[in-house]
Amino acid sequence: MPRLTRARLVLLAATVIVGCGPRDAPALRVSRSAAQASVPRVPATAAARSSAQTSVNVSRRTALVSATERVSGAVVSISVRSRQDVRPQSPWDFFFVPEQSRVLEGYGTGFIIRPDGVILTNQHVVAKAERVVVTLPDGSDLPGKVLGEDPLTDIAVVRVDRRGLPTVTTGHSTDLMIGEWVVALGNPYAYMLGNAEPTVTVGVVSATGRNILPSGDQTGLYFDMIQTDAAINPGNSGGPLTNAMGEVIGVNSSIFSNSGGSVGLGFAIPIERALGVADEIIKNGTVRRAWVGLEVQGASAMRDWKSAGGVTVASVAAGGPAAKAGLARGDVLMTANGRRLRNYLDWEAVKLDLHVGDAVTVQVRSGRDSTTRRIVTGDLPTVTAEKYTVLESLELVNVTPAIQAERNIRSQQGVLIFKLAPEVARATGLQEGDVILAINRTPVRTAAQVQELLNVRPGEVIRIYLERDGQITFTDLVFR
Repeated sequence: MPRLTRARLVLLAATVIVGCGPRDAPALRVSRSAAQASVPRVPATAAARSSAQTSVNVSRRTALVSATERVSGAVVSISVRSRQDVRPQSPWDFFFVPEQSRVLEGYGTGFIIRPDGVILTNQHVVAKAERVVVTLPDGSDLPGKVLGEDPLTDIAVVRVDRRGLPTVTTGHSTDLMIGEWVVALGNPYAYMLGNAEPTVTVGVVSATGRNILPSGDQTGLYFDMIQTDAAINPGNSGGPLTNAMGEVIGVNSSIFSNSGGSVGLGFAIPIERALGVADEIIKNGTVRRAWVGLEVQGASAMRDWKSAGGVTVASVAAGGPAAKAGLARGDVLMTANGRRLRNYLDWEAVKLDLHVGDAVTVQVRSGRDSTTRRIVTGDLPTVTAEKYTVLESLELVNVTPAIQAERNIRSQQGVLIFKLAPEVARATGLQEGDVILAINRTPVRTAAQVQELLNVRPGEVIRIYLERDGQITFTDLVFR
């Protein structure tokens, strides 16, 4: 191992002897006196050394050092305890296998956006949290409360009971330059590193506007992402990505990796989207999704965008916002709010940032004609639809053409499970988003029928036919 040594200044004294006889002695004494007179030069050398050290310190304090100092005081570590249910292997296990679950410990990062303890982080950091502990940079542990979360954008807001906290300064992701320096801060492996100070990694903006294809286990939609080669590792999720001025431009959220560690492909959510979602959560506790009322062709049509010149409309909900704006199936959307549409991910990215009541100006080609349409978004049909509650905590909605279009349901009739309690989900195997089609071979058209058909004797077995993710399945229930 190389040894670390400290450089030292060595002062060498040289004595000049003139002659060699006794007569030369006075000259020798004068020479010593002159040598002594030169001693006061040492302080001048120390001053020079101090000046040189100051110069070195100034050169070491780069823009990235200043950027880190500006934001690090507002970066926190988040530890989460959650519970994961052990899924039964067959429908009968719901009734013959005792309910099991395991406690999981997770960790991530967040940053303070308001001095009264409001913290921004990723939704997947606090998902299903039973306990949240926020650790400040000074090592203080505070209980955290999840104010709200939005799985679709992967943004959540946590609050701690503390006032006068330092906050980050936010910048803009819209004017980023490819190749400019960025700083990623986070808490990889959290407490295992021994202290609460955030870890700093540095890289450049590798790309902007990245759309990540959804995978099977991915609940969030990662569109318009900032790509960086700054190292992002487990525990960095929810931390800030800043520019060279220390302004937060994104929220670190995901990586591409075969090993689970950083390979130089990290992605951050644009700060404008994150703050917009956070503001809505703070005000309402949830996010109201905007409804446009049309669907476009998906992944299968991604290779055809050059010949099509945009994205092709696959369906339009009757009476919905798009239908009112005059759009029809087969139309080609070329731009939306000035953004060129190359594939369905670009269109989904536009929709992700819309709020209820926002207008979308689209350039449309119908046959050989091109025109401009203005779509005014509304609430999702499932939000405004009448809800029916059965079994005390099973919330149902009758399927209508608008709801069928919103949820991309294949069946034209049935009852949508809008919401159900976790304990009911564990006991029945039902899921939010399932569509009840029939019970014991009796077709279901209304929620009132569900209430009647579930009114059975103890011990009786009933079979529920469902549409789930476009597939028809069934589950058997035994009522005790």
